[in-house]
Amino acid sequence: MNEGKDRQQFVRALIYLGEIAILIAAVALAVRFLPGQKGGGDDGGTEASGETGPLTELTEPAETDRELPKETEEVQEPGTEEIFWEEQWKPAHQTEEEPGEPPYEPPFFIVASDIHYQSPKMTDFVGEAFCQFVRWDDGKVIPYLDTITDAFLEEAAEKQPDALILSGDLTQNGELVNHEELAEKLRKVEEQGVPVLVIPGNHDINHPEASYFEGAERKKADNITADDFYSIYREFGYDEAMDRDEASLSYMYRADDRYWLMMLDSCQYDPENKIGGRIRKETLAWMSGWLEKAREENVLVIPIAHHNLLKESTLYPEDCMLENSSQAAELLESYGLPVYISGHLHLQRIKKNINGGPSQTEPLYGIYEIVSDSMAIPPCQYGELRWQEDGSFDYRTCRIDVESWARDHGITDENLLNFKQYSEDFLVETIQSQVYGQLSGIPNDRKFHMAKLYGQLNSAYCAGTPVNRRGVKENQMYFYWERYLGTSAWYDQMQAILKDVGRDNNSLSLKAGADFPYQYREEKDSSLAGGEEGEISGAQAAEEPEPQSEAPEKDDASGPAGETKQ
Repeated sequence: MNEGKDRQQFVRALIYLGEIAILIAAVALAVRFLPGQKGGGDDGGTEASGETGPLTELTEPAETDRELPKETEEVQEPGTEEIFWEEQWKPAHQTEEEPGEPPYEPPFFIVASDIHYQSPKMTDFVGEAFCQFVRWDDGKVIPYLDTITDAFLEEAAEKQPDALILSGDLTQNGELVNHEELAEKLRKVEEQGVPVLVIPGNHDINHPEASYFEGAERKKADNITADDFYSIYREFGYDEAMDRDEASLSYMYRADDRYWLMMLDSCQYDPENKIGGRIRKETLAWMSGWLEKAREENVLVIPIAHHNLLKESTLYPEDCMLENSSQAAELLESYGLPVYISGHLHLQRIKKNINGGPSQTEPLYGIYEIVSDSMAIPPCQYGELRWQEDGSFDYRTCRIDVESWARDHGITDENLLNFKQYSEDFLVETIQSQVYGQLSGIPNDRKFHMAKLYGQLNSAYCAGTPVNRRGVKENQMYFYWERYLGTSAWYDQMQAILKDVGRDNNSLSLKAGADFPYQYREEKDSSLAGGEEGEISGAQAAEEPEPQSEAPEKDDASGPAGETKQ
């Protein structure tokens, strides 16, 4: 009897617990579907209760953290809850607005000059005529020009600049074959997404010394006209140009909405080729019109030409600076341009144009010139020009990594696998040999080391690297130069080099609003309030004075190796 009564009580308890479970489940379902709870309004109880709510479910927690559904939840319609909460939590901007544009990235340019490309087809490499040509050249690594060019273009393409700018002297002496082969190489760079922009140099059009080498003979090769140059290179800047100058091979190129490149043809090749450069009268008028348009649209213009705007070298005072440089500089500075880029000189140089003279108490605005040294002459380098969001820019040179290129391409030539040392020695020894052959009446051992000192100074001059001038003048070989050749032309040339190698010329940083006007203004030569001189390693605003022997100099750079005078 008692057992039956106990069994009845147990069944009633089970039924009672079941009713409570069903009631709790029903309440839970109702709470989930009520609007205004967590996930459907601003306030909710999920955070307070610690239960897993709809927001955390949408983040798709790991399988180990996800709660299993209760048996009572099987009565829900499949997918109803998920759809409801997706609608509640979908961000408004995803349905009402388009994705925002990426942030503006200022342009990055690679600049190089004086490639002097020569096809392997144009020489036998071992004949007497070719060897003689190399021996009396200015130190271009002519036997490997094809390789240097390939390594450079591959390296430039990998860096993906907004434009690869080549400022003239694209070929050795304007040979048709060299132009056509180089254009094919540039085409491959553009196929990798890098725009290539070219202008001619004095060696590119109507050059009388276009040649190829065969045994003991240097033979005449086909050169090209200005029309030929355009036909060969039209896809490298000209076809994409905003406008072309009708009087020359100059053109305007739009880098982006803030920066335009003014690619200037400074060469004289009609009716005959000349070494020196000049901006044509019609081209100056064309430049003025586009500079005015740029000012109206608040666009910064970067002019690039082959010939120099300023007097950059004591050693080479002729045929390097534009014949009408003052007129060109005045025009560019009237629009507040920060920098002019050139080549031609075969020296790495940076210099600021001084308008007010050294008596000015405040730094004045003046355009800077960056002269790219010849990519064919060691250290075989190019420049990177990076603009900043505020309009400032940084420039630095980069040595072509020929060694890595050779390894990557399975090259076994030791000269290429050790190209840095090989090319440096090549330049020094080429000039050393030339100087040695011109010195007479001097013991051979002394003559050898005197010529080597000159070669080392010339190497630093080409690279734009600083030389400890005081250390040089304390060198025993310098003492012999003074003793044997103190009144010779060679000694004067060495003095000219020493005058120009006091600073480094491989980097430049200019601040917009301090080193040049932040926005264009018409006032010429107006001082920049609070402006500081641009950070510059090696650029000199005025000509560097010859250091006095008794004045101490900063010994912050190593001079050429050699025996010190006792």
